Amino acid sequence: MRFDDPWYDALASGWGESDGTGGPVPVVADALEGRGGGAADVYLEVQRSAAFQEVRSRYRRFVIPGVAVFLSWYVGYVVLATTAPGLMARPVAGAVNVAMLAGLGQFLTTFLFTWAYARHARLRRDRAALDLRWDTQELTRGVRGGER
Repeated sequence: MRFDDPWYDALASGWGESDGTGGPVPVVADALEGRGGGAADVYLEVQRSAAFQEVRSRYRRFVIPGVAVFLSWYVGYVVLATTAPGLMARPVAGAVNVAMLAGLGQFLTTFLFTWAYARHARLRRDRAALDLRWDTQELTRGVRGGER
């Protein structure tokens, strides 16, 4: 494989090197444009595949409930801070009150959610997504070479 080839692996090339204008150069999709629409067919085929649907459903099964819980916790904090100032001002230990603990809890849950998301992605989605990426690139290389 030649490293100066524009079809060089998108993972290694950072999804396109800079073209001097500050923006990335598209590696696959735009390079195939105008060659009979083959790339669009490849991406549609991959999108319809069971493997792609599984990766998307794993993503949604984690992110949708996670975001719902996190936003509920955040909105609950804001609502309590504005509607129940007496509760939020209740001292817990010395100068630390319920509002301070809840505010620190917001930071803690942000980091916890980020850690959980990264762990979930690493254990449940990254390998399957990487396999899909390689398969897609092989298919698009086939379109480019006229093998399809």
